Amino acid sequence: MIALMVLCWIALVISLLTLAVWAVVGWRLNRALGTGLGIQQHHDDEIDEEMVSIIVPAHNEARIIDRCVRSLMAQNWPNLEIIFVADRCTDETVSILREASRGDDRVRIIENHDCPDSWAGKCNAARLGAAGACGRYLIFMDADTFSAPELIRSAVNSARAKQSSMLSLLSKLTTDAIYERRTQTVASMLLLTLYPPDRVNRETDSRPFANGQFMLFDREWYEKIGGHEAVRDDLLEDIAFARRVESEGGRVHLRSSDGMLVCSMYSSSTAFRRGWQRIFIESCRRKPDRMKRWAFRMRLLGLMGPLGCLLGIGVGAVTWSLGEPASGLTVLIVSMLALLTQLGVLAAIYRTFNQTPWDVWRFPLGCEDLARILRDGAKVLQRGEPVTWGGRSYVLEAR
Repeated sequence: MIALMVLCWIALVISLLTLAVWAVVGWRLNRALGTGLGIQQHHDDEIDEEMVSIIVPAHNEARIIDRCVRSLMAQNWPNLEIIFVADRCTDETVSILREASRGDDRVRIIENHDCPDSWAGKCNAARLGAAGACGRYLIFMDADTFSAPELIRSAVNSARAKQSSMLSLLSKLTTDAIYERRTQTVASMLLLTLYPPDRVNRETDSRPFANGQFMLFDREWYEKIGGHEAVRDDLLEDIAFARRVESEGGRVHLRSSDGMLVCSMYSSSTAFRRGWQRIFIESCRRKPDRMKRWAFRMRLLGLMGPLGCLLGIGVGAVTWSLGEPASGLTVLIVSMLALLTQLGVLAAIYRTFNQTPWDVWRFPLGCEDLARILRDGAKVLQRGEPVTWGGRSYVLEAR
């Protein structure tokens, strides 16, 4: 009986901690993704018909480039130019672009065949596109995205309404592949934990962040901060841009695309893991110890919490049946409440990130997968191993 009571206390402590953690997570989610974050509310605002330039760097994007260019040509903004920079492509990207855009003089294709050693490939391609752009607003988008026709109008109107120096959007990530369904939502959740939208959008004491899948600049601010020259060797130029704009006194805003921007980030499990590894290396400011701490936390969150709650339900029921109704019932109720709170918050999170609530059973698997990605990223930094991105390899220095 003594052993059973010890288990009761252990389960009670774990369940109480789990309940507290998920109550806070639910509160933060509601606060971070609350009302006013979307851009669709500005779609019907009066437009000024200023020219908008969309620049899309594309390195071997034959898999998805057709859908990207066709969705941009369908935008309902009246004064638009679309510039694709085919960056050192060795696949069919250029021929697909030419075929898809035939007859539309708003589309220009720039073929780039080399990259200076001091530049990250994507930054160099974006620079080449921006150099020939004529728009008052410059929008940099990834080639693995596709857009609803209302996207550009809603985004530009939102930037004008908020007086944004730089506006970035949270996309709707695809969850078609098994590795996406397992880990995509968990990785997105951690990224928004590191950079909560409500914190990013604060007027004071903000935490600068941007999503490189969609970055809209007022041209004056893009030139004021030095354009892509200022972030030429950054593997996450989006966050570097956000920090630079804020340091110059500009306003950085992070908004939801309201499902109007969809991104299919990676075509394989290997690319998925390497891509998110790179994202978290930079998001954690190249600090291996920080990445290891988050790996440990993800394992606790994904495994210890649910197991502790299930243990509490089991030992609580047994203790109650053996003649200790007060202790048994307390542990049973608290453990069930903690488990239900976790499941409820997770269901809301999974819906937010384009998955069904039934996918919450994947959460422990996703936490373990993300923990491995984080720990592998920490090892890459500590060992000085190269990181491959955009057709080039980079050795990142740990901090």
